[in-house]
Amino acid sequence: MKSSRPTSWTAPYLGVAVTWGCSFIFIKLSLGFLSPFGVAFMRCALGALTLLLAAIVMRQPLPRERVVWLHLWVVALCINVIPGVLFALAETRTTSILAGLINAMTPLSALFFIAVVFRDDPVTPRQLLGLGFGFIGVLTVLGVWQGLGRNPWWAVGALLASVTLYGLVFPYSRRYLMPRGLHPVSLAGAQLTLAAFTLLPTFAFLGTNGHGVSLRAVLSITALGVFGSGFAFMWNFRVIELAGSSIASTVTYLTPVVAIIVGIAFLHESITWFEPVGVLLILLGGAIANRQLPIRR
Repeated sequence: MKSSRPTSWTAPYLGVAVTWGCSFIFIKLSLGFLSPFGVAFMRCALGALTLLLAAIVMRQPLPRERVVWLHLWVVALCINVIPGVLFALAETRTTSILAGLINAMTPLSALFFIAVVFRDDPVTPRQLLGLGFGFIGVLTVLGVWQGLGRNPWWAVGALLASVTLYGLVFPYSRRYLMPRGLHPVSLAGAQLTLAAFTLLPTFAFLGTNGHGVSLRAVLSITALGVFGSGFAFMWNFRVIELAGSSIASTVTYLTPVVAIIVGIAFLHESITWFEPVGVLLILLGGAIANRQLPIRR
């Protein structure tokens, strides 16, 4: 009898890849009436509402210790508040495709903090090789031999800063949150709640950009919050539970592909030859560094 295990995690795996890959076009479309602060707040608020309702249904209580809430607030700043504003701000001047491609370097950023900054694991030649490929890949995506082209330096810097903060969250959470054994849905719901309250003052004064509200923009921010910050997290946890973290981490290889397809199909964005080549180098570096690609001496 054939095992049904592959089909059990395939659906949520593809759901995560498509949802996170579409997040960049959702950000772009949400900027139709929201400011970058508005996009960041709304996606956190809607994601928090989704996960808190899920926690109630699953009967998972929120954390009670103050120190846990403090660590969650640090995580919220690094993965929701600051990157949420910076990604939206950058996409006012860059394509959603570029944002999706640069986001692909998150695993390498995490590896850098794990091995070099936190020193949870010793640095190996394989990891150095992977980081080297990733660095060359970033330079290739940006086409540094011709400057930054149509992309302002501050927008590219905002994207790179966001991905750097993403990488910091993984070792920080592993050290200060994961050992406490709390349910991920409860942690994420509390984290997004803190992020939403942190962004609330800026949303109250700078939430919209003065343009008219459109149905497309409203649907985009709803999908970004409910699915991108809500359901996708639960789906990702389901994949980890059924297939393991190694398979779950490979969703990073699909999200740039989705970002390219939807950016071209729905926003008619253009792409250069060196952008997909660069992201392939980034993904190759991540695969080498994380032992997902065998290397013979």
